[in-house]
Amino acid sequence: MLGWATHPDMADRAAAWDLLTEFTQSESLRKHALAVEACMRACAQKSGADEGLWGVVGLIHDFDYEKWPSLEGHPYRGNEILRERGYSDEIRRAIMSHAEYSGVTRDSAMEKALFACDELAGFITAVALVKPGKSLAEVDAKSVRKKMKDKAFARSVSRDDIVNGAKELGVDLDEHIAFCIEAMKGIARQLGLG
Repeated sequence: MLGWATHPDMADRAAAWDLLTEFTQSESLRKHALAVEACMRACAQKSGADEGLWGVVGLIHDFDYEKWPSLEGHPYRGNEILRERGYSDEIRRAIMSHAEYSGVTRDSAMEKALFACDELAGFITAVALVKPGKSLAEVDAKSVRKKMKDKAFARSVSRDDIVNGAKELGVDLDEHIAFCIEAMKGIARQLGLG
């Protein structure tokens, strides 16, 4: 057992990073994990929840995706690994719930936040990458909403998940987009979007 069931500290964040990098070699997937972590930490802070816990969930939510990208593999294989390594039921359930097809409902605020931040963080990154300076400073909610209408742009990102994620969180979509952009700006250099 990791000994921190629901209250990780920075040492546990380091362990989560080690887990991510053990299974994920892709720089873009690692950056996605960092972006979702930043959004999750901001959501936790906004709601008075445990930033460390929510951040770890965001950081490792896709750690198994590179090795097992199929619907049968991700997040099921990762869930087995997390169980073997002593991660709490709370963390494992949140990660399972971010996959619509897993059948795990999103009940807690952390589960809803992960779903609301995951696809959106990827889409915000895609929008930043097509800006002239490839910078988050050039991205706002309006530009994200405009790109959401272009079905050919970042076509693998589910617009429905972005819309439904904000709805499940009970926040205005434009507000949520702006909130996540701000959260990601805090680590723009790490994301290569500075």
